[in-house]
Amino acid sequence: MTAEQNGNTGEAGRADASEGVRQARPSSTAAYPQKAPTRVTSYPEPGKPAPTATIATAGDPAPAARTPARTRRARHPRRTALLALPLAFSLALLPATAAHADGIRDQQWALDAMHTEEAWRTTKGEGITVAVLDTGVDDEHPDLAGNVLPTRDLVGFGASRGDRSWARHGTAMAGIIAGHGHGVNNGDGVLGIAPEARILPVRVILEDGDSARSKARNTRGNALAEGIRWAADQGADVINLSLGDDSESAHPEPSEDAAVQYALKKGSVVVASAGNGGKKGDHVSYPAAYPGVIAVTAVDEDGNRAPFSTRRWYATVSAPGVDVVIADPDRKYYEGWGTSAAAAFVSGAAALVKAAHPGLTPAQVKRLLEDTARDAPVGGRDDSRGFGFVDPAAAIREGGRLRPDDLTSAAYGRKYFGPGPDQVKEEDTASGWAAPAAGGLGVALLITAVVIWRGDRRRPDEFLI
Repeated sequence: MTAEQNGNTGEAGRADASEGVRQARPSSTAAYPQKAPTRVTSYPEPGKPAPTATIATAGDPAPAARTPARTRRARHPRRTALLALPLAFSLALLPATAAHADGIRDQQWALDAMHTEEAWRTTKGEGITVAVLDTGVDDEHPDLAGNVLPTRDLVGFGASRGDRSWARHGTAMAGIIAGHGHGVNNGDGVLGIAPEARILPVRVILEDGDSARSKARNTRGNALAEGIRWAADQGADVINLSLGDDSESAHPEPSEDAAVQYALKKGSVVVASAGNGGKKGDHVSYPAAYPGVIAVTAVDEDGNRAPFSTRRWYATVSAPGVDVVIADPDRKYYEGWGTSAAAAFVSGAAALVKAAHPGLTPAQVKRLLEDTARDAPVGGRDDSRGFGFVDPAAAIREGGRLRPDDLTSAAYGRKYFGPGPDQVKEEDTASGWAAPAAGGLGVALLITAVVIWRGDRRRPDEFLI
C-alpha cells in the first residue's frame, strides 16, 4: 500500500532519521547475537506526512563521504476487520554494509532481553513442534527453510503463494518463534527464540487485503476452533494464537473454549495475544481470556508496558512487542509492534521449556513462566504485564525441579465458557464468532510497515495487511 493509500485508511506517520548506522555483525544460531545500541523511536502525530527513506542494497559498500542514515517510521495501531489480533508493525530502512551481514540481527533486542544465550546452552527447541494458527507460513523463506511442516489449510481459498496478501502475518510469527537465519554462518536474517523447533502452519485466517475475506467471514467462522483441535491431534507441543477479537462486541465462543480445553488435555501449551486495545477501552480479548491460555502483553526495550497493550485480569506474562524485526514472504524485513509478536516470543520460550523438560504439562509450563518471570510488578502481578517479563532460561532451570503432573483442562466455572475437552458437535461450531466482520465482530490483524532491508534500489513501499 502506498503512503497515500495508507493515509486514506486513517493511518498516519513519519520517518525519523536516527544518527548514523550500526555495523552489522555476522552471527549464527550457535553464537549469541550482540545487543544493538538503544534506539529512540518518535511516535508521530496523526496526519503528519512521511518523508522518503533511502534504500541500501546488500553488498554495496558504505559511502565514503557520508554515513547512511537509518530511518524509522512509527505508527499507532488501529483495528481492521479480519481474523487475527491487531498487530501493528512500523519499520525503517536498514542500510546494508557488508555482503553477508544485513544488520537485521543487530536489531533483534529481544534475543538479549529474553536471555536466549543462556537458554540455548540447554536447548534450541529441537524435537518440539509449534503450531502457528494464522494466515499460513512461507516454508521457502530462507530464514525458515527446513523448519516448516506441511500446511493444513482450513480456509480453503483466498490468496496463494506469490500473491501480496499471502502468509505475511503467519510468516512473521513463525520467524519470531523458529527462524534460523540464512547466509554465511546463518548470520543474516531473523533468528527465532527456538531456532531448532518445527513450525506446523494451520491456515485459519486471511490477510487484510485478501479479496476473499468476506467469503471467509460467511463460511469459515469455525476454522479457529477446528484448527486448535487439529493441531492438538497432530501432537503440537505449543499452539501459537497471535490473533483474537478485542472489539467492544467481543464475547467468548463455547466451541473455541472447548477446543482450547481439548488441546490442553492433549498436552499442548496454548499461547495467545492479550490484545491491542490499550488505547481503545481495554476490552477483553478472545482466545486470550479462555481458561488455561498463556495470555501475553507487550513491553518495549526498557520493559515498559506498550501503550496499545490491553490491560486485563487474564494477562499471564509480558514479552517484546515494540521494535520487533519480522520476516516477510517478499524477502524484505520489517519492524514494528504488537501483542501478536509478544505472543510469538512466548511460544518460542514455551518451546524451549518443553524441549528441556518434555514431561511437563501445559499447566506446569504456564506456572513456570509465571514464577520465573523477571521484573515482576508491585504485588507480584498486575493486568498490564502479568507476572512480569518472560525468561525462558530461568524457566528451564526451575523446570528441572518439577515432577510431571496429570494432564487436565482448565476452567473458571463461568457459564459462558465451553464444557471442556469433549468433542463439540458440528452444529455448535458454526456460530461464526471467529469470522472477520466489518462491524468489528471477529478477530483482526494489522501490520503497517516500511521496509528496513531488501536487495534492490526501489523506494520502500508501505502496506497494510
